[in-house]
Amino acid sequence: MSDLHQLCLLTQRPITSEYSQKLRSLLESGIPATYTLEQAAAYNAEEQGLEAPETSGDTTPLHILCSAYPEDATADETAVVLELMDILMEYGAGWNHTDGDNRTPGCVLVNRKLTDTPLYKRMVSAGVQAELLLRKVSEYDMEVLSDDEVAQLELQQAEETEQPEPETKEETETKQSETKVEPEEDDGQDAPDAPSLNQTSYLNTKLEYTDDALVTAERKDGVMMAWETQLMELGANSLFAQAEPDNAVVLNIGFGMGIIDTFIQQKQPKKHYICEAHPDVLAKMKQDGWYAKPNVVVLEGRWQDNLDTLLSEGVFFDGIYYDTFSEHYADMLELYDYVVGLLKPQGVFSFFNGLGADRQVVYDVYKELVDLDLSNYGLTCKFEPVPVPAENMANVWDEVKRSYWACPTYYHPQASFAAFEDDTI
Repeated sequence: MSDLHQLCLLTQRPITSEYSQKLRSLLESGIPATYTLEQAAAYNAEEQGLEAPETSGDTTPLHILCSAYPEDATADETAVVLELMDILMEYGAGWNHTDGDNRTPGCVLVNRKLTDTPLYKRMVSAGVQAELLLRKVSEYDMEVLSDDEVAQLELQQAEETEQPEPETKEETETKQSETKVEPEEDDGQDAPDAPSLNQTSYLNTKLEYTDDALVTAERKDGVMMAWETQLMELGANSLFAQAEPDNAVVLNIGFGMGIIDTFIQQKQPKKHYICEAHPDVLAKMKQDGWYAKPNVVVLEGRWQDNLDTLLSEGVFFDGIYYDTFSEHYADMLELYDYVVGLLKPQGVFSFFNGLGADRQVVYDVYKELVDLDLSNYGLTCKFEPVPVPAENMANVWDEVKRSYWACPTYYHPQASFAAFEDDTI
């Protein structure tokens, strides 16, 4: 263990400003703020002429600091530890670096049940700052390709690659008999053109309805699941928070299993718009009679291709809900431009808040980002914390490729213009 790692263990109490002086001195000497325990172990082994230990992961000084922070720390000690965190990040330590257990420094604090501490709040703040900086760098420094453009570029490059001379049938058969095909390992990461990441790919992927889920037929990506029912009911209620149901005009973007649309119909709104792009979902909607409902207007296609028409027609909504698959926060930022133009002055905007919900600290970062971004449009967003019952989640992911939810609490969002805030949430 290096002097840097030893210092971050906080073994000497009380924790005073002397720690900060020592840390800054070590970093100024050239030791990286991201120097990991694993790298130190490999270096020590090499110095002793030994084989490097077989370890994986990147346990950074920031991980060690979050692990070592004493729960009985005084206010003065906590202030020093916060300063140590700031110094490490000043020298390049990352809020989202993961260790061998796939934990960020913030995850370490979550596991220690220290989410109410200033340390955790500092990690969330660092995540927000990093995201805003990344946006600014992307805006001015480079052209950002969309997922579709990246996939198209990769396809063109593959087609342009020189092909080898064709083999004879005998050569092919010999190679096939000599070659053992090994199954590909799933590293837990989806390819850029996977349906879960690329909307064009998703819209061309066959879907399958089961008793309690909507999944991609081949990969079993969870598009929507029945455990979300309680959360969809909250969303439906928010759309009518400041409007009389029989006179309300609402829009839902993303039908999925139709859970929220069923709740909306129970309130009998004056007009109920549904925007859906996937052909299999549209077929299911026709089969189940949604097209025949007198107060329902189905907008076939992507919201990006439909909302301009609504704006030009002067259609305004008491409530807008958003829940699509294979879109990203960058898409939501684009949607905000439309929301402020389509909402009535007292209207409400809500969405299925699964942003970063496979990791608590990332979920908290997105909560802050949403609040900040919507405030730039004059919208105030309130979040209602809703427990997600663990017993309901025990076996829900058994037939699904990967869980997209790992947080004990759901932050239900309800946004409205500041002058028309609903104080009930």
